[in-house]
Amino acid sequence: MGYACPVCDVEQADAEHLANHLAVTASLGRRDHLEWLEEHAPEWSDCSPTELGEIVAEHAPEIETPAFEGASHDTEPGRPPGFEAGLAEQSRRSGRGELTEEAAGVLEEARELTRRMEVGGDADEHGGGGSDAGESGDRDQSSDDADGSA
Repeated sequence: MGYACPVCDVEQADAEHLANHLAVTASLGRRDHLEWLEEHAPEWSDCSPTELGEIVAEHAPEIETPAFEGASHDTEPGRPPGFEAGLAEQSRRSGRGELTEEAAGVLEEARELTRRMEVGGDADEHGGGGSDAGESGDRDQSSDDADGSA
């Protein structure tokens, strides 16, 4: 017997695998998994997989998991043969790559600052550096004033 993830229904071989699934998925930015953990296991980040498994198993439906029984293809016990395919499938689900408005704004601001730095860097390389010309002009005027008063 295994467990179905209470958030996305992905089959897990046992409570520890369910705990790992929930914690890793939440840590990778899946808000739905994070919110579930915060509600049902508020101290989840301080738990070992075994401890978290005991907590989350109380809230997850037990299911038959024939894919995990007698796994072959040199896979670890408790891990179905298509782990990489399953991981790739999860990465295409909603919630992946979606940014909050705030995060999108921060990224756009970073892109704009990068563009400005690149344009400013090109100007400096071609002798058109901005503030150096003004500073040397100020020094020349100060020198003239000093010469005129002496």
